Amino acid sequence: MTTAPRATDRSLLDRPLTLPNGFVVPNRLAKAALSEGLAERDGAPGERLQRLYRRWAPSGVGLTITGNVMIDRRHGLGEPGNVIVEDERHLEQLRAWAATARAGGSRAWVQINHPGRQTPRTLVPRPVAPSAVALPGSAKLFATPRELTGAEIDGLIARYAAAARTVVRAGFDGVQIHGAHGYLVSQFLSPLSNLRTDEWGGTPEKRRRFALEVLRAMRAEVGADVPIGIKLNSADFQKGGFGEDESLEVVHALAEAGVDLLEVSGGTYTSSAMLGVDPSLKESTRRREAYFLAYAERVRAELPTLPLMLTGGFRTATGMVDAVASGAVDIVGLGRPLTVQPDFPADLLAGRVDESVVRPHRMGLPLVDNLTELTFYSVQMWRMAKGKEPAPERHAALNVGQYLIANGIGSLRSPRAKS
Repeated sequence: MTTAPRATDRSLLDRPLTLPNGFVVPNRLAKAALSEGLAERDGAPGERLQRLYRRWAPSGVGLTITGNVMIDRRHGLGEPGNVIVEDERHLEQLRAWAATARAGGSRAWVQINHPGRQTPRTLVPRPVAPSAVALPGSAKLFATPRELTGAEIDGLIARYAAAARTVVRAGFDGVQIHGAHGYLVSQFLSPLSNLRTDEWGGTPEKRRRFALEVLRAMRAEVGADVPIGIKLNSADFQKGGFGEDESLEVVHALAEAGVDLLEVSGGTYTSSAMLGVDPSLKESTRRREAYFLAYAERVRAELPTLPLMLTGGFRTATGMVDAVASGAVDIVGLGRPLTVQPDFPADLLAGRVDESVVRPHRMGLPLVDNLTELTFYSVQMWRMAKGKEPAPERHAALNVGQYLIANGIGSLRSPRAKS
């Protein structure tokens, strides 16, 4: 008779995970995607990004997921400094990035994304989206999008697939579709942003068609041995929007279509639950660390063999071990902890630390809270990109000022959903 592992046994986090296609993740800790904002002006992953990932290489994670890489420089830039992969023009820089990300033994995946309407008008004056629905509460910082034509939708699906092919050729081990946080895939899924009545909208089945077609097109390009994951909202936390029940239907369809790993998240620009400062999150949820654990448990109950990664709120060894030991999740995603403690996973696995120093920065004003939370961790990444160490004790207001100066006051926008 086997004995269930004790929740204090952090060796659980150091065990490999084999995905259904045979791909092995060395341990149960992952660097979740974080939008770095460090690409060169032409969208290439240059030396600044190399320095950041060189610092993260010995972090101890088994899986490294890059910040969101864009597929359309004309209509699809989410923020200044996005890496752009439309073709193979930056193949050598991509190869260097992949080698750096994998140097410490981690597997490396690229998160592939299109922002749809969630692009500041200073970058894209006329964005595209499933429907011509403006981003609510954006203080005119985002332009009202133009509705995509059927041919354009087919073209975007091809772009997702081409980007996947290119980054795998460059040496990355896999890819992740960004289907959360109100970006384009998420916009197709939501009945609030997708008002179409053609084959791409009007029913839950048609709204999820875009995500499924992106997955199928990528698979056709990279083959069965290359893992394809997706980051998906448990809900968008908006009245009348994409909810948990419909999200579960999407997960069933994705699993049937052969997705290799589901990362659970939640929220949008207007309800940033993933940042941990949104008032919709109950205090009891924050205390148990994993913001979306209850939803992950629902997915596990219905799809017990689908590998699950959960990101958002994990701060202590106990919380991470509990989540994996319970069987609810397979991989713990860490984002903000790695921006202020780049060696945190290795230190945690070795027993040198028990918890992260990350704490939400809240003043009680949602717009200010979300902006402060975003900029605090973005600036930490920029420090490492300059060869400096993070400065977690630095006052958050200084980071806000540095962020606005670096991006220009005109690019300030409603709180950015993390990758």
